[in-house]
Amino acid sequence: MAVARIKKAVLGSALILLTSSVLAAEPTTIQLYRYVDRNGVTVIDRQGVPAEYAGKGYDILNEQGRVMKVVPPAPPAEEILRRAAAKQQAQADTKLLRLYSSVADVDRAKTRKLNELDGLAAVKRGNLQALNQQRDALMSQAAGYQRGGQAVPDDLLQRIESLKGEEHRLQGELDRYIKDRQTAEVNFNADRARIVQLLGE
Repeated sequence: MAVARIKKAVLGSALILLTSSVLAAEPTTIQLYRYVDRNGVTVIDRQGVPAEYAGKGYDILNEQGRVMKVVPPAPPAEEILRRAAAKQQAQADTKLLRLYSSVADVDRAKTRKLNELDGLAAVKRGNLQALNQQRDALMSQAAGYQRGGQAVPDDLLQRIESLKGEEHRLQGELDRYIKDRQTAEVNFNADRARIVQLLGE
């Protein structure tokens, strides 16, 4: 039994030595970073590239000094803005082409929208005219009281003020429809011009 225990111990020690040898033989990956500092000096560092130099581009090397990856410089601010604008324009063009397949489609949509806004504005103008007539009639009644040396009844004054408030509200809505029409016309004209460019019509 003593011999068996000795053999077992020897085998265990041999296994430990073998495992240690295999682990020691495994290569460790070392990355080096090469960049140029503010003085124009090329620096090779294992710790990485400082943030102030990363945007200027750098190289990643292996432990033998071979270039494994080249990180290009970040584009200038103008180029970043240009790319963002181009991406935004492409998205807008895609959306526009989903809406319209021809210039005629734009023209029809423009006509429909402008007619709709014109109709809404016409209703508001009609309502305003009716309110003006009512207010003029009430003002005439109030003037009659005053000419007769009588005080204008409170309910009459309240009705006049109420009509003025309603007129102000309707005028605001009418102004909004007029502004919406102007904006819609400008937008449809821009869409039409862009469709002409995209489709070559």
